[in-house]
Amino acid sequence: MSHQRARWAGQPWKTLSSRDVYRNKWISVREDLVELPDRSTTIYGVVRSGECVGILPFIDADQVLLVRQYRYVAGRETWEMPTGGLLPAETLWDAAQRELAEETGYRAGQLEPLTAFHTSKSVLDETAHLFIARDLVRAEAPPDETEFIEVRPFSFDETLRMVSEGEITDGMTVIAVLMAARRRGQ
Repeated sequence: MSHQRARWAGQPWKTLSSRDVYRNKWISVREDLVELPDRSTTIYGVVRSGECVGILPFIDADQVLLVRQYRYVAGRETWEMPTGGLLPAETLWDAAQRELAEETGYRAGQLEPLTAFHTSKSVLDETAHLFIARDLVRAEAPPDETEFIEVRPFSFDETLRMVSEGEITDGMTVIAVLMAARRRGQ
């Protein structure tokens, strides 16, 4: 069987048809009829939410700001870094500054890119762009109408502990904290 896998590796799937199933201002769902490399067909569902940003804001060298909000799908409140999707025609930089201001009341004097990754490569078409924010300055911005957020500073060591012990479970925040720790030599 591994011989068959090697033979099919890298061969693209072919979309035979596609239909929209659902759409709102944040996501769309479509259903594709796909031909596989062995010429069989299958139905494949794709959720598209586009690009998003996550910002790990450092108040100083040893403290970060986290936000706590209720996450409907998780069914609980979570501590995480500010995150959000891009608006139409918005740059990554502008989206990061807007989300940071909406969720924390600060803008960054310096935004340092950390990484970009696919949040789920199987059914979700979303790319997350992560940043570290430094040199924060007050910049009040109206919060998103659906967000009810508590903002609190944490030491970076405490934040790293919360990630390590599973208290912080948001994927973007986990990746950003671990990458920031690596850059700090922790």
